[in-house]
Amino acid sequence: MSTSLFPVQRRAPRQDAEPVVKWAGGKTRLVPQITALFPATWGRYYEPFLGGAAMFLALQPGGAVLTDINDDLITLYQVVQNDVEALIADLQRHRYEKNYYYAVRAQDPTRLGRVQRASRTLYLNRTCFNGLYRVNRRGEFNVPFGRYKNPTIVDEDRLRAVSSALNGCTVAHMDYATATATAKAGDLVYFDPPYFPLTRTSNFTSYTAGAFGPDDQRRLAEVFDDLTDRGVACLQSNSDTPFIRDLYSHHRVHTVTAHRAISRDPSTRGTVTEVVIANF
Repeated sequence: MSTSLFPVQRRAPRQDAEPVVKWAGGKTRLVPQITALFPATWGRYYEPFLGGAAMFLALQPGGAVLTDINDDLITLYQVVQNDVEALIADLQRHRYEKNYYYAVRAQDPTRLGRVQRASRTLYLNRTCFNGLYRVNRRGEFNVPFGRYKNPTIVDEDRLRAVSSALNGCTVAHMDYATATATAKAGDLVYFDPPYFPLTRTSNFTSYTAGAFGPDDQRRLAEVFDDLTDRGVACLQSNSDTPFIRDLYSHHRVHTVTAHRAISRDPSTRGTVTEVVIANF
């Protein structure tokens, strides 16, 4: 398939635009390995599992479509994009204190204004245990208080830089299949879904009330194949497991080396191999 139907939409990246949230499976350290596998040119860029947005921020392609099923996360990015100064002002009121943390965690985010909801999400992310994002079956954030010397709750320069990078992009709360339905031949989709677990105890997919299990992985593979048939260039990061390799055996499967520091199971932290699947 051809992946050079349209020139890449790229502006000069802001070097200070780095992820504002800590996120399990974040791609900051893997950017050089993964972008080396990208096509030379593409049309519109799609990232439907946005997470920490490290890949998007490394590329900063104009007009990107950035989505995630995590409503709190997307609300945060939308506020950073459109109302960053109000977010910075609201973040100033938060303090790193255990009782205060649990009081904020107990808040119902759906009852907060959008700026306050984004502020709560970012505060909890910066001060919770191990930078983890996890919810229970009711969709309630349930990560305990973290232990840090002096966590950075408000990084004004970084927030403004990310706001600038998001200018002109579509940022939406949306399922990945719906988000990529508008992708055309020559566009590029980068998938970074919740990984298929390496072990029973390393299953970490609780970013929303519904986990991302084997059937979800199979549905994703079907969407990946459909996009391939439509001439859309696709890459996907996932765990290096027989299940994933079998699902994508008809595509090119590359191996990259990653260091993982966020995991409920200490045995799965450290250096591991991951796969990057490409349909070109």
